[in-house]
Amino acid sequence: MATTLTITSPTYAGEAAKGYLAAALLEGNTIAKGGIEVRQNIRYKQVMQKIATDANVIQNATCGFSDTSTVTLTERILQPEEFQSNLEFCKKDFVPTWEAMELGMSAYKNPPKSFVDFVLGHVAGLIKEKTEQNIWEGVNANVGEFDGFVTLALADSDVIDVASHAAVTSANVIDKLGSIVDSIPSKLYNKDDMYVYISQNIARAYVRALGGFSSNIGAAGTDSKGTQWYNGSGDLSFDGVKLFVANGLADDTAMATQKSNLFFGTGLLNDMNEAKVIDMSPIDGSQNFRVVMRYTSGVQYAIGSEIVLYHA
Repeated sequence: MATTLTITSPTYAGEAAKGYLAAALLEGNTIAKGGIEVRQNIRYKQVMQKIATDANVIQNATCGFSDTSTVTLTERILQPEEFQSNLEFCKKDFVPTWEAMELGMSAYKNPPKSFVDFVLGHVAGLIKEKTEQNIWEGVNANVGEFDGFVTLALADSDVIDVASHAAVTSANVIDKLGSIVDSIPSKLYNKDDMYVYISQNIARAYVRALGGFSSNIGAAGTDSKGTQWYNGSGDLSFDGVKLFVANGLADDTAMATQKSNLFFGTGLLNDMNEAKVIDMSPIDGSQNFRVVMRYTSGVQYAIGSEIVLYHA
């Protein structure tokens, strides 16, 4: 069954009328901006070993050997899941549109190139958007999703939960970010790759607060620039900890941990950027063409006790 295609305003506007418009997509910035570790070439699954030692690792020196420490090895599994996107279009649907010239003059029609190019880019964008959401908020029980970091953390008793959760506004964002940073274990606070991953609404509230819309900041805001202090291109930080705006996080949600503790796994990262277009005419005699994309993806963290979660 072909993908349902609705063509509105089928007006032929000439060969120069190229280009399609699509709904805005949520940018998959977590991977694109290097927010987490990426493990490629995972054929099936990857085992991540965790080593834990007790307090007896360091002893006073003696002339002999005394094995007094306890070492515990545990593991977490990073197992990417398989996903696909399959679309089918009938070339006949494009005859009354301004793509008619691209179909060719004969009864044997070619798929319209400009539409195919658009579909390829649009589907790749949709996959990036869905992957961004899955990385943080995905739930394996839902079609097209794998368990994201928030889902995994909520099920892990080792994760540090911030008790003072509330909806974040410009009036309380300083206090709420403070409660997250205060919960970070001391041994992690000064790590170079320590981040507080925040949702977009927390980021907006923080920027507004620093612009003077908070009791903690002077009315003129940061550098006395008011709401114009931030142009959107600079890095944000709080109490010396870098902030990473993760577009896939739900509102009022944040997670603090090291980048090196978060892993995204896939077969090949490039699989999410490529798709195949198959003209079915020489195969089954139909006037259809198909767009097929297959890829694998999944996430996992290594140490739950080194994650702080701000979540309702």
